[in-house]
Amino acid sequence: MPSKKSVTIGVVDTTFSSVNMGRIAIDELKKSHPRVRIIRRTVPGFKDLAVECQRLLKNKCDIALALGMVGKAPIDSQCAHEASIGIQMAKMNTNKHVIEVFVHMNEAVRKDGSLDESDFLALTEDRVRKHAHNAVWLVSNPEKLVERAGSGRRQGRKDVGSIEKR
Repeated sequence: MPSKKSVTIGVVDTTFSSVNMGRIAIDELKKSHPRVRIIRRTVPGFKDLAVECQRLLKNKCDIALALGMVGKAPIDSQCAHEASIGIQMAKMNTNKHVIEVFVHMNEAVRKDGSLDESDFLALTEDRVRKHAHNAVWLVSNPEKLVERAGSGRRQGRKDVGSIEKR
């Protein structure tokens, strides 16, 4: 469904990620929401996402996608948490949404501890593509999200469905 209002989305990704998350987001936005204006920026790591998102939100964008990959080491999870706090601050400073799209390498680890690259790529693609739609709807057509309330949707994996009172 096309957007109801003109939307400018900031797409901010990192050089740290081993998947070109920005390209995936832009591909999905161009295919599904061709009237959306996109401004892309790339930063070194996910702790740099917040300030770039904030800059875009203060100057040009209605919403931003913060795209980051979290490594497998415990310090990576700690840094992701810190990056998330920065993203929360950017939201509050601008009174605009930033959709945080982080993928954790630990989400696609085999039993032997190695990364299942195929699963990781599929997880990343699914999460980024679904959140690209969420960003557009949040700004231009929030009713689309209301229709999905309580439906157990997931970004990156299969939806779990809703649990209804019987």
